[in-house]
Amino acid sequence: MKKVLLFAAVAEAMTGLALLLAPWFVGWLLFGEGLTGTGILAGRVAGIALIALGVACWPGPPVAGMLIYSAGVTLYLGYVGLAGGLTGFLLWPAVVLHLVLTVLLARSITTTSRD
Repeated sequence: MKKVLLFAAVAEAMTGLALLLAPWFVGWLLFGEGLTGTGILAGRVAGIALIALGVACWPGPPVAGMLIYSAGVTLYLGYVGLAGGLTGFLLWPAVVLHLVLTVLLARSITTTSRD
């Protein structure tokens, strides 16, 4: 069972990396049509989530997967808001929420590792 879980973790993380780097192409491979507009943004967020899922399924603390997801989404959404000029009314509250979660998860990991 561990080998299957490791295979799944690697496969999901690789798919996530592909979505992060080339969401248009992954959309084209999966659906026969590339992602465009906000679909690219959503594809990249899904890519971050799949990378985090891969990390969570890897041997080690599962909280690391949530930390990677929350930190990655914080950085990406912040970048989109600052550089991309796309700002729906929930963008910045989502960035702040994920920043707070990132800090709490990081503290949780450091507190757990000291125990």
